[in-house]
Amino acid sequence: MADKLIIVESPAKANTIKKFLGGKTKVVASMGHIRDLPKSKLGVNIENNFEPEYINIRGKGDLIKSLKKDAKSAKQVYLATDPDREGEAIAWHLAHILDIPEDSKSRVTFNEITKNAVKKAMKEPRKIDINLVNAQQARRVLDRIVGYKISPLLWKKVRKGLSAGRVQSVAVKMIVDRENEIENFIPEEYWNIIAKLIDNKSKKSFEAKLVGKNNKKLEIHSKDEVDEILKNIKGAKFIVKEVKKGERKRNPAPPFTTSTMQQEASRKLNFSLRKTMSVAQTLYEGVKIPEKGTVGLITYMRTDSTRISEEARKVAKEVVESTYGSEYYENRYYKTNADAQDAHEAIRPTYIDITPEQIKSSLTNDQYKLYRLIYNRFLASQMKSAIFDTLAVTINANEYNFKANGQTVKFKGFMTLYVEGTDEKETEIGQIPMLEVNQELKKDKIESKQSFTEPPPRYTEASLVKALEEKDIGRPSTYSPTITTILTRNYIEKEGKQLVPTELGKVVNKLLIENFPDIINVEFTAKIENEFDEIAEGKENWKKMINEFYGPFEKELEKVEKDLEHVELKEEVSDVKCEKCGRMMVIKYGRYGKFLACPGYPECKNTKPYIETIDEPCPKCGGKVQIRKTKNRRTFYICENNPEKCDYISWTKPKKEKKKSK
Repeated sequence: MADKLIIVESPAKANTIKKFLGGKTKVVASMGHIRDLPKSKLGVNIENNFEPEYINIRGKGDLIKSLKKDAKSAKQVYLATDPDREGEAIAWHLAHILDIPEDSKSRVTFNEITKNAVKKAMKEPRKIDINLVNAQQARRVLDRIVGYKISPLLWKKVRKGLSAGRVQSVAVKMIVDRENEIENFIPEEYWNIIAKLIDNKSKKSFEAKLVGKNNKKLEIHSKDEVDEILKNIKGAKFIVKEVKKGERKRNPAPPFTTSTMQQEASRKLNFSLRKTMSVAQTLYEGVKIPEKGTVGLITYMRTDSTRISEEARKVAKEVVESTYGSEYYENRYYKTNADAQDAHEAIRPTYIDITPEQIKSSLTNDQYKLYRLIYNRFLASQMKSAIFDTLAVTINANEYNFKANGQTVKFKGFMTLYVEGTDEKETEIGQIPMLEVNQELKKDKIESKQSFTEPPPRYTEASLVKALEEKDIGRPSTYSPTITTILTRNYIEKEGKQLVPTELGKVVNKLLIENFPDIINVEFTAKIENEFDEIAEGKENWKKMINEFYGPFEKELEKVEKDLEHVELKEEVSDVKCEKCGRMMVIKYGRYGKFLACPGYPECKNTKPYIETIDEPCPKCGGKVQIRKTKNRRTFYICENNPEKCDYISWTKPKKEKKKSK
């Protein structure tokens, strides 16, 4: 008979905790949620003040029996599920099933699974925080109402099996809106003039860019303007007008939040959001390491805080000073976003003295890569800024102004260890020789380059997470499941790293924005998230919040159902004739995207793959270029004449030829 029973979510977490607690302590796993809303019906009693109708999850009967038996034979039961709203709700459901009184101090939480953190938590059990539970219930109930009330309309008007989600629909809308921006973008021509100059003293060459005329900004939009400028500076002397020396600091990035970890793992490791969270979960729950046993290597990975403990700071100082020297250390505090819940620390290594290299052989390749990223980012966040000596030079040629910028590293600081990635193209700043005012420079050559303005880039998983966070949509725990869901539903697909809306995604988005503009409104969705936060803080009643949402939503739903009653979405007719019955085949949407089907179903059941083509001709033979997919759903482009007459095949889409100015 166990004196204490501790219930966590996963066996890995249970194994890690077991070794810290000797004596008659039993640690078991609930395997995630054990109660939820039923899948077969709405499961929310609208008439009875939105009371959720929870049921035990199918297939968990034996586990529940086992948990009840263990709880009955233990003197004290502790619920040690994850330290967030979801974990609090799982603890609350467990308490209900195991008949643990509401005022019982049975809840323990730890932000890291280390011996000290676990033992400290066991000494400070508390009551279940019903405000956190209610915030999770509000999200679950609201999302269930939206999904189960709107989805049947999609079944009737688009196809069976579709579903609408509150946050997912906003994410799809953002991706569709960006695609429309790209499609409607009209490129504008512009030119750059670059002078390659030589310093007569050092004989070093460098480049200077034309930026102005008579000290006013100059923009060049045609070849005629370029020719005019080149004519005006032909034979001109290039004289140094101004030399500005300076110093620039670059500060380290804060330690990871869930969002920034997902973005960096996408940029630097090419991990999907789902993979990042899955690997981080294993690092948090525990990895077996020689001489130490099973060890939780990182703090809890769902957080929007950049705060770190004083104890962690102290160890970081020791590691930085012993590895790099005291001149590299700086005790830094980072300002956490005002909307952050700040319940946990930032994501950091739990044992800062355990370097990634020391335990590389104990980790999988993916675990090692992510642990190294988290470790280096954290350590760099407690290091001195990098310092650069900068040089900005203005050079005049007649009335035209050229600029050259250079920098050299004076002190690498945190950049010795880690540099944050970016989604934007970074311009390299090279070195230029030390020049003097009124010095004449030798002209080597002058080049002009035609360019075109580019549309905004498509979202990647990393940039979409960043945008969702900036717009206050979703929370750390929702980013990964949101993007995974819309990929699974085939509303969007990946082309390389880019997220592209499918035709199905566009159709569903159009139907939703035309009929439920509030539900997929960015500001509205952000407002709802803030209300969940207020419920978690005990400032708002969750059922009152749902009630205020449901009244207008129900009226909107009734109006839409009436408006759509006699509307049928017309199926798109293709130019392909059914070889079995002669009808023109129509485009349908299946699990894996478009396919062609005979409209004579059920008399004629003929279907065939839908081959999509692009506007651009084959760059080799001028034939049509088809869009195909590999087994892994990766897009490639192939000539319709391949392999008989043409061997063109490419991962990248053939680009339109841009017209050059005469």
